[in-house]
Amino acid sequence: MECTIDWGGPSGMLFVAKSGSGHVAVMDGAVDGGGHDLALRPMEMVLAGTGGCTAYDVVLILKRGRHAVTGCSVKLEADRAETDPKVFTRINFAFTVTGHKLPRAAVERAVQLSHEKYCSASAMLAKTAELTFSVDVVEAGAADATNPNADAN
Repeated sequence: MECTIDWGGPSGMLFVAKSGSGHVAVMDGAVDGGGHDLALRPMEMVLAGTGGCTAYDVVLILKRGRHAVTGCSVKLEADRAETDPKVFTRINFAFTVTGHKLPRAAVERAVQLSHEKYCSASAMLAKTAELTFSVDVVEAGAADATNPNADAN
């Protein structure tokens, strides 16, 4: 895996990341740090990547278990150390998973497996941060019943 980061130039703190797979992400700093507040901060990108990593796992685990999952979101709230390096010290992951007759135990198990076995991003952050989790399971509405991706249990 590789990634190249290029600075946007002397008029700010904009950085463009290009991944080995050819995708691009933009990062910027706060105005008080010399940036122009045009994009996610680098540490917000770390948090977003961790949320994406674990949400990906949860959906994949539920789909492999043949559960009718139709939606998944995770809100991450984090605290950082007061002094440099300002590592994350606490991160709460609040999952909302939607589907048809999703067993709460299956969703909780998917979240647990993600964080204990599969999500490399949260495994790294667990070295400095206390990770906590909550799960909300929501029954999908009738409009979702026609979702072709929603397999019956």
